[in-house]
Amino acid sequence: MKFIKKIGLLVGAMAISFSAMSEEISIGYQGIFNPYKQVIDQKMLEKQLGVTIKWRRFDSGAKAMTALASGSLDITTAGSSPIAAAVSNGVHAELFWILENIGDAEAMVVRDGSNIVKPSDLKGKTIAVPFVSTTHFHTMFALEQFGIKPSEVKLLNMQPSAIAAAWRRGDIDAAFIWDPVLGQIKKSGHVLITSKTLSSWGKPTFDGLVANKKFAGTHKKFLVDFVKILASVDKEYNDNKDSFTVNSPMAKSISKVTGGDLSTVPGVMALYEYPTLKEQASCTWLGCGDKSGAVASLKATSKFLLDQKKISGLKDNYAEFVNSEYVEAALK
Repeated sequence: MKFIKKIGLLVGAMAISFSAMSEEISIGYQGIFNPYKQVIDQKMLEKQLGVTIKWRRFDSGAKAMTALASGSLDITTAGSSPIAAAVSNGVHAELFWILENIGDAEAMVVRDGSNIVKPSDLKGKTIAVPFVSTTHFHTMFALEQFGIKPSEVKLLNMQPSAIAAAWRRGDIDAAFIWDPVLGQIKKSGHVLITSKTLSSWGKPTFDGLVANKKFAGTHKKFLVDFVKILASVDKEYNDNKDSFTVNSPMAKSISKVTGGDLSTVPGVMALYEYPTLKEQASCTWLGCGDKSGAVASLKATSKFLLDQKKISGLKDNYAEFVNSEYVEAALK
């Protein structure tokens, strides 16, 4: 089946009820390749829900969560690690949508010629990673599994753009990062381990959408309609994954919004997993209260962050930061 069905038709068929709101909603996003970028590029929220959106791009989830905490954002994209750090530090936010199960889309790449063939070869090497990110969480977990002490490597805190520049200069031996930088450094390096493997070892990571709790409390209908649109673009991709190419409108939207190389979009997209609306509401992700997969991930990540002295303490109940009511309402 060719990837030609228009998203607008699918959304319209879902009979979403729209409610115009006069105020401007501020939403943060990152340069991750996902179907959500078509929502941004095609102004689907604005057109379908009659809202005014101020879109703001961030290089990292940590910076985005800081903006959410300050009140300058109502909703933002962030990885499970920066979400855990923020809520552990007292930010009033709730996770309401899993954008993607990261899988193979985040990986530790080692430079060709660095003499790193096996994990133990990382000792004494320089590794770059954005601190308090999902890749930082998995870097430290990987070192632990490899039997390498953090003191036995030189770990540098770098944002994605800085990692790309440092790699080109030859300043670093390895980096644990996501696309588009991941694709760039793979050209002169090779993957040592991916987040999919590390997740299978018991420490899953994901990217999600979080809302300021106060905003969420007064905009419940908007969030339900929002997740319906998110579900529609994810379904369009999942249903047509095998025929997804650079000619697909969604691929072009992703390249346009992220600034990523269009030719790499299909390959990168295939590395992620995009949960369906039903899966979102299941115990695997947002459902089942304190037994949900998202809650378990936030707990495990927060324990890691405490060990890293990135947070001052743990919360008694991480279920209060995960809300499945919007996906459950969208299923009705």
